Amino acid sequence: MTQKIALVTGANRGLGLEISKQLGALGITVLMGARTLSSAEAAAKPLSASGIDAVGIQLEVTNKDDIEALAEWIDRRYGKLDILINNAGIVLRSSGGNLDAFRQTFEVNTFAPFLLTESLLPLLLKSEAGRIVNQSSAIGSITLMHTNETVRKLGDPAYAASKAALNMLTAYWAQKLEGTPLKVNSAHPGLVQTDMGGANAEIPVEEGAKTAVALATIDADGPSGQFYYMGQPLPW
Repeated sequence: MTQKIALVTGANRGLGLEISKQLGALGITVLMGARTLSSAEAAAKPLSASGIDAVGIQLEVTNKDDIEALAEWIDRRYGKLDILINNAGIVLRSSGGNLDAFRQTFEVNTFAPFLLTESLLPLLLKSEAGRIVNQSSAIGSITLMHTNETVRKLGDPAYAASKAALNMLTAYWAQKLEGTPLKVNSAHPGLVQTDMGGANAEIPVEEGAKTAVALATIDADGPSGQFYYMGQPLPW
């Protein structure tokens, strides 16, 4: 099969939906994951109507059974996976010692991408040019937490720590996969006008999706194990 297959998590709204649109516009088949099948199919329907090969799939990213079933289904139907975008994420206020919020944030933002990626690595390694993009945030940059006023202001501890840990997973997988065609990078979307970013955020969702899409489609000479925003490297 030469058709590229991409899986986007949290694809029923916001950045995930826009990333799916932009990948689909490039002729890539997009598997759009959402917590329920009905919301996934509802998100995929208008994309399909516009000519994009979009498939809504049920994927609660913290549910091991969902992940295992999806890996088996992708293997049966496509035999490989070319692009994985770990986009699903949450922000819960954990400052003041809210340990439940801290745990939930890590479950979605860090543990889920770890389990999903590890489960799908065999399929990604079957691709001639596999790509993994972890949707991170500048708020997860330890350097910027020290030096950037906006990051310091917005940096809820659980969210910041979960994204810093996700960046470490990017570095881990990149070195583990050296010598293979599979590339792994982290993306900072910017402060985007989504439910998470708010209406007063700096950039529209169309711009916010561009970094992840670019990293998902880099050529063989492109980077791996790096952290980017709009083509520019960010510090860890």
